[in-house]
Amino acid sequence: MSNPFDLADNDAYKSWREHKLFHAISDTSELLIEVRNPLALTGSERRALLERCNRSNMALYASNAEIDESGLQQLGFQLGLKRLDANWLAGEQGISRITVTENEGVRQSYIPYTDRAIKWHTDGYYNTEDRRIRAMVLHCVSPARDGGINRVMDHEIVYLMLRDLDPEHIRALSCDDAMTIPARTDEAGIARAAQSGPVFFVDQGALCMRYTARTRSIEWKDDDATRTAVSALENLLASDTPHIHTVKLEAGQGLLCNNVLHDRSGFADDPLHPRLLFRARYLDRLSRQ
Repeated sequence: MSNPFDLADNDAYKSWREHKLFHAISDTSELLIEVRNPLALTGSERRALLERCNRSNMALYASNAEIDESGLQQLGFQLGLKRLDANWLAGEQGISRITVTENEGVRQSYIPYTDRAIKWHTDGYYNTEDRRIRAMVLHCVSPARDGGINRVMDHEIVYLMLRDLDPEHIRALSCDDAMTIPARTDEAGIARAAQSGPVFFVDQGALCMRYTARTRSIEWKDDDATRTAVSALENLLASDTPHIHTVKLEAGQGLLCNNVLHDRSGFADDPLHPRLLFRARYLDRLSRQ
């Protein structure tokens, strides 16, 4: 069978590339769907959200309805997201409350729980294969007073642009030892073993990406091909390509995605209404239909 992500199958790649670029969304406003009630999507709302995700692996929604963690879980369920990744910093329902935490022990040492900028990454890049993060929902309860802006980019477009630049970039970034996340330790010893793996890989027939732009707590394969490919990727993410969407989520708005690349600018809070987002990570991909 043909495989567009096989570097030896140029015909399949050219066909996939043409289809991808024709349907890709570069106008951020086209990603946004108004939703009356996230807990009970209408047929047209659900189809519109999934249509955007099928084209660009992401969609934005906006609603005047207030939802809590259970409501966010119900929204995801309607879109095929059932298996939450209950990471160790998440709440009892497996959903994380992303807000600035002070004097809360371990949370305050992790950047998402601060007001600092977060570099480009996909979620769960340090997870084991059996806990791959395939989709994510990020819901804004309260925005920051200033900043807290996300940039997002479809990882399939990243792959396409790098492969067009030089297929050897893809070859290097697809090696099983391309990127290693060192072990995380705590007072009891090794809390998470080191995780080595590729940047680009195919999972359940879909192209996936595992990446972080962090320079600490990450080890890249020590060869020229990998260094050149990583540099090309960094240059792409620093470019003005229209395929990078800039979004500041307002209250009631959210991002649905198949774990696309994203970052976050630093921000300043309103002390009376601090920034709060719910983040749900899933082992499932968004439904195709």
